[in-house]
Amino acid sequence: MLVSSEAKFEEFQKWLVFAATLLVTLILAGEGVPPGNYGNYGYPNSGYSACEEENERLTESLRNKVTAIKSLSIEIGHEVKHQNKLLAEMDSEFDSTTGFLGKTMGKLKILSRGSQTKLLCYMMLFSLFVFFVIYWIIKLR
Repeated sequence: MLVSSEAKFEEFQKWLVFAATLLVTLILAGEGVPPGNYGNYGYPNSGYSACEEENERLTESLRNKVTAIKSLSIEIGHEVKHQNKLLAEMDSEFDSTTGFLGKTMGKLKILSRGSQTKLLCYMMLFSLFVFFVIYWIIKLR
């Protein structure tokens, strides 16, 4: 069954009148009663004031937690910026080290292309020198 828009509007008007009447009744009920008999917002001292106090306590707890999370997220942001700066510095250091190692490898390639007989001769002479030094040290004892 389809409900026409006029019927919906009339039902909405009835609900609006009921809500306004209820609001006026609640407001007028607080007039003429001594202030000590009512809690927060003009409600009688029944469960309403206890609920309001509980809501205030929970609201304050939530506010404290949100503040803690906010400060923590700010600290995390600062730490991330610091770590990014360190990573950028490390990247530049690795680039310079890569260049240095590349130059060294180039020099080693040039050295390896040279005459192997010369290198072998130098190694033999160094070995003989070390042998004679050790022989001389043993003979002096």
